[in-house]
Amino acid sequence: MEKQSKIALVTGGSRGLGKDMALRIAEKGLDVILTYNSKAEEAQAVVTEIENAGQKAAALQLDTGNIKSFDGFIEQLKQVLKDKFGTEKFDFLLNNAGFGRNNPIADFTEEAFDELLNVHFKGVYFLTQKSLGLLNDGGGIVNISSGLTRFSVPGSSAYASMKGAVEVFTRYLAKELGPRGIRANIIAPGAIATDFNDAHIRKSEELTKMVSSITALGRVGLAEDIGGVAAFLCSEDARWVNAQRIEVSGGMMV
Repeated sequence: MEKQSKIALVTGGSRGLGKDMALRIAEKGLDVILTYNSKAEEAQAVVTEIENAGQKAAALQLDTGNIKSFDGFIEQLKQVLKDKFGTEKFDFLLNNAGFGRNNPIADFTEEAFDELLNVHFKGVYFLTQKSLGLLNDGGGIVNISSGLTRFSVPGSSAYASMKGAVEVFTRYLAKELGPRGIRANIIAPGAIATDFNDAHIRKSEELTKMVSSITALGRVGLAEDIGGVAAFLCSEDARWVNAQRIEVSGGMMV
């Protein structure tokens, strides 16, 4: 009988950091379910790439800011687990989906604040809560934070505050889920040149130079710098890593 591969669920896995996480996790021999908000074709391309490399994969639509849609998503997830993976549970949840917004505190609207809150904290909290019954004991949760919780950059107050809340939440997950052998950790990327926040780093030569100058390794981060760390946290090598914030920033502002 074929041994059941472990399964990771990566939110926002159609591009950027989430895509690289999904691909690197698959390289470790895990099957992957990724979610996308609107980029169905991009998500399917990632699924195809994983399948071509010999692992199972699937993509599901999910707006992580629409908390009321989570019950329906969980039902879809159960069906996909059964139909495509021949199981009822998965092993690793990676809460990666997100978007950026840069505004000074004086200009931040309540509407913009709530949009960030729903995706970056409330959505993470309740998607994790609703996934607990489907998570295998001995599995893990990886939440994505930001270097901006350690150092302050004007315009990032709301986004960084949500990420700070996720960091505290992650430590509580580690404590409450420890009896089930479920680990919870945080990856905190530094500045990364992706499409995130309208690709504002990649589009600005001045910003790229500035980030490079305050980074010990002398360059801006890439999506490929992050995925391997997520894959490590979904491996047996990380079995004793729990309740940790791992900053992956090349040494920004050290």
